[in-house]
Amino acid sequence: MLSSMHKNLNKVILKHPKDAFISQEHLRNEWKKFNYINEPDYIKAHNEFEQFHTIIREHVAEIVFLPASGTVGLDSLYTHDPVKFTKNGAIILKSGKKLRQPEAEVYKQFLLEQKIPIVGELTGDAVADGGDLVWLDDQTLLIGRGYRTNDEAIRQIKELTKDMVEECIVVQLPHDQGEEECLHLMSFISIVDENLAVVYSRLMPVFLRQLLIKRGFELIEVPDEEYHRLGCNVLALAPRVCVMVSGNSSTKKQLIAAGATVYEYEGNEISYLGTGGPTCLTCPVARG
Repeated sequence: MLSSMHKNLNKVILKHPKDAFISQEHLRNEWKKFNYINEPDYIKAHNEFEQFHTIIREHVAEIVFLPASGTVGLDSLYTHDPVKFTKNGAIILKSGKKLRQPEAEVYKQFLLEQKIPIVGELTGDAVADGGDLVWLDDQTLLIGRGYRTNDEAIRQIKELTKDMVEECIVVQLPHDQGEEECLHLMSFISIVDENLAVVYSRLMPVFLRQLLIKRGFELIEVPDEEYHRLGCNVLALAPRVCVMVSGNSSTKKQLIAAGATVYEYEGNEISYLGTGGPTCLTCPVARG
């Protein structure tokens, strides 16, 4: 099914803002609790998502939508985090953000209804977010160890993937903005082709940067101000065909110079305010 971040995206799971944000009143009551930068505008969020959905629809054959659920919150818009897909099926995760933990059960039921294979789920004290799991290639899985993903989860994920990968590489994440802020491994690396990655090197451990260069990756370096506008969060729809939040002109220019096709969407309400770019808004099920 999937062990790549950049091959042609064939099937994806999304969630519509109407089913995550519910209403302007709901947003008004919940945005502070979920640590959003500001209160999103419900109507603008719809418009932004339609723009984003149009881009996805043009490139992805099969799109399925998570349903609304009274047990989950605003962050359920970001479908990437509660599960991670492997070539054999999904691993059901348990978020390091307590408010997001109910999403795993809803997701599990959804996958069962859709008859999408599940290879296992995290148990006990294990917590992990999908944003901390990055396929470097078919045989190499990077796992970010930070506030959202702990050692027990890493142990269980290694066990669940042992027949699928040759190497699991643990990447220690920095404290950066602290425990309440969302810093994932995917916050500072997006792989958009087998030898092209968008990176924010300031947060990247030296060994990881050296590993990418050793493996022949060209690095697109995101400047500070664009990192904070989610410029490092780039979704590959196919090799060197990608989508990003608009307004990150330096990163976009570098991608185009590297031969990439770049699509943009206005992402203030659905991405910037909740710190979730296009990779967070999508859960790739199958690539090939």
